Amino acid sequence: MSPHLPPAWPQATAPDAASPHPGASPRRGGGLVLELQTVTKIYPGTPPVTALAGVSLAVAAGELVGVVGPSGSGKTTLLHLAGTLDRPTSGTVRVTGLDASTLTDRELSGLRAASIGFVFQQFFLNEHQSVLGNVADGLLYAGVGAAERRERAAASLARVGLGGRLGARPTQLSGGQRQRVAIARALAGAPAIVLADEPTGNLDSATGQSILALLEDLHAGGATIVVITHDQVIAAHMPRQIHMLDGQITSDTAATAARGPASIPAPANPRGPAASPPRPGGFS
Repeated sequence: MSPHLPPAWPQATAPDAASPHPGASPRRGGGLVLELQTVTKIYPGTPPVTALAGVSLAVAAGELVGVVGPSGSGKTTLLHLAGTLDRPTSGTVRVTGLDASTLTDRELSGLRAASIGFVFQQFFLNEHQSVLGNVADGLLYAGVGAAERRERAAASLARVGLGGRLGARPTQLSGGQRQRVAIARALAGAPAIVLADEPTGNLDSATGQSILALLEDLHAGGATIVVITHDQVIAAHMPRQIHMLDGQITSDTAATAARGPASIPAPANPRGPAASPPRPGGFS
């Protein structure tokens, strides 16, 4: 394969049998790419504001996760800490197994460039750059040469359906197309995980559904994606849903699945041995 082609998505590895994170979904059998252990974030003030209170979760390679909660629930703070854009007050954040607290700011920048893709509600595109240039610039800090940056950017734009608009400027695109450019930029370096903060928040419902469908397609192609949203409808499309309120996780469907269905006791039978318990139905 040509060394200038975009790298393949990281291959999933077998999960560590001793992992302390039963909440990570075993659906794809991937190793953990993101781990938060009893993470707290307190902002100073009078009184101090606790944005996260002892949050623990893990995301395995190949997952599509929705983190949902109302404004002020802590979900955006969670994204900032998971993306190493901020440091927790206490607790541990690991990305691809690396403890963020042990890394210098320069090393954290390198980790973000190599392993984390970001998609934001506001797009953050340079309106004076072409679509191709916007995506290629996302690889500047990944140590990729100029020619390869452009080649990877073109391939990533083709992947999100914009292969024919490489020379267009963001001002010539619709809101949905701009978000596709932002997604292409996040994907260009084949990161271990993509963190998307309200990716449909600035879009009409029809365009938002098309972006959601694109994320699902990218996930089917091997991408690991965490979507932050306040929208229960958007979250309902995610195979795994984490609900937050007041800086804490109130439910996690992966943890529920890991526990399995409750056993159903057999009815008493005074005339003989107890009947075999009925088998529970399938669970999604």
